[in-house]
Amino acid sequence: MKFLIIGLGNPGSEYANTRHNIGFAVLDALAEKQGCAFAPDRYADRAEFRHKGKTFICLKPQTFMNLSGKAVRYWMEQENIISERTLVITDDLALPFGKIRLRASGSAGGHNGLTSIIVTIGTEVFPRLRFGIGSDFPRGRQADHVLSQWNKEEAAALGQRITVCCQAVLDFGLMGIGHAMNSFNTK
Repeated sequence: MKFLIIGLGNPGSEYANTRHNIGFAVLDALAEKQGCAFAPDRYADRAEFRHKGKTFICLKPQTFMNLSGKAVRYWMEQENIISERTLVITDDLALPFGKIRLRASGSAGGHNGLTSIIVTIGTEVFPRLRFGIGSDFPRGRQADHVLSQWNKEEAAALGQRITVCCQAVLDFGLMGIGHAMNSFNTK
């Protein structure tokens, strides 16, 4: 059985280590733990590994956040993977830093990357892992916040929180979204 794991972010060194690129950071850590590497492919950087009989195809779309749906639809069709086996990892302003929330489906919640995916694949029914980046920013400065680097305290805790996300991705593939929600939404 195959799973598509999408980490949302923006390509380019100027976006590396920003809050908006947490999806890329989680997949980089997961690929390293699984001993595989990303390589450029159509619309995305791609890595693939097998874990306990399951195939995980990890993608970091290179289409920029607002066009993420283009890469997701292409790879869902290319790999013949349904939306329920496609997990999207994204940042979330509504959650405190480091909190993760898995859901089987839902709205975009104002996230442009999720909006692009929903519009392009035609459904809100796909699992997502939202990583809290907090909302500690002045009114009207949301874009600056999501595109800024982690502060010192966040950076110190980030590795441990990314490890939890990697465990949640594997649990999703092995046990399903319901189990992953029960196991990780409280951590």
